[in-house]
Amino acid sequence: MIAAATIRDPAPSIPEVKLTEGALLDTARTNTGLADFGDEADWREGFTRLVASLNEEARLNAVGRLIAFNEVLRHLENRLRVTDDLRRHPEILDVEIVKPLFMVGLPRTGSTIMHDLLAKDPSNRVPMTWECHLMSPPAEAATFETDPRIAICEAHFERTSRALIPEFQALHEMGARLAQECVMLNAFDFRSIIFANQFRIPGYERWVEEADQTSVYRTHKRQLQYMQWRNPRERWVLKSVGYHWGLDAICDVYPDARIVMTHRDPLKLIASHCSLVSMACTMGSDEVDRFEIGQIWGRSWEEAMRRCVAFRRSDRPQAKNAFDMHFSVMLQDQVGMAQRIYDHFGIPMSAETLQRMHTFIERNPRDRHGTHRYTLEQFGLDRSREHERYRFYQDFFKVAEE
Repeated sequence: MIAAATIRDPAPSIPEVKLTEGALLDTARTNTGLADFGDEADWREGFTRLVASLNEEARLNAVGRLIAFNEVLRHLENRLRVTDDLRRHPEILDVEIVKPLFMVGLPRTGSTIMHDLLAKDPSNRVPMTWECHLMSPPAEAATFETDPRIAICEAHFERTSRALIPEFQALHEMGARLAQECVMLNAFDFRSIIFANQFRIPGYERWVEEADQTSVYRTHKRQLQYMQWRNPRERWVLKSVGYHWGLDAICDVYPDARIVMTHRDPLKLIASHCSLVSMACTMGSDEVDRFEIGQIWGRSWEEAMRRCVAFRRSDRPQAKNAFDMHFSVMLQDQVGMAQRIYDHFGIPMSAETLQRMHTFIERNPRDRHGTHRYTLEQFGLDRSREHERYRFYQDFFKVAEE
């Protein structure tokens, strides 16, 4: 297996990789000793489109090609191992997923801190970064805090994002023991916006946003069953910036889903997300166009907001019973907002959980990793035009300006 650690070496020692479908598939088979990637209808088109876009659009340098190769390879190896585990243990698919809570969050709207906060409830199960990073074997309750994959995943972050762009933590904290969002799980089918947050692949991203997401969330349910099999809790609490393009699919696959939507002044979240993407892209490309990033993601998040509004106007029961969390209100009392979410869905909150949440907030103040500054103008975005662009969203959800 090509070692990701080599990206820290001087440029002459960076190995040349063949970023092709054949090379990736062959390496995954060799590394795992397995050959069955599962139903091709679930993953093959996304994989083919992603590899093509990485080669044709991403403007990768040598480091970027190595990063991309290893990222795609990891997802392929996860597919091989999980597919094999499911073949050997078909009873996993009998696991029941009951009333999962989905946090549908635009970037920088408080969904991450609320996800981490709700994870403090011992009754809640969240996908942890380390178990999404290396999925097989299924995590076990007895070793959930000591699993050796935790250290492997933490080392991965040390030699990649933290080594190449240390300031990234101030914008988006990364760690093996943090709750992970479902864009990582959706990458299993190569139909996730996570890749466009790392690389310049607008053609692939547009396809992801327009594609039917039903098969993605059928896979997603199998993943939850897989992770819950040996480490069950009462309910799943999930979050993702990618749910906006799959709301109908989520409701079809999870008829008893509970929906929380997080909201913030769009002018704040757009600039912040563009800054995150441009920073991530610099890890693997010498040609990062900030104005282009502003155009691409401004369009994407406008579409996401329109889908939010359309969903809430629909007759789906999940839409009628959704809870709206406003960033400005949440900041005033994070634990109080968690209590409001529980009350809305009739979920009891124990005294132990309440204390755990208060302790978490005390130990994790905002900006503990520093402050990252950014402006709309850095990404070629005019404040007044952008304000008009998203007015429909602010009006519908009554989102205050900041």
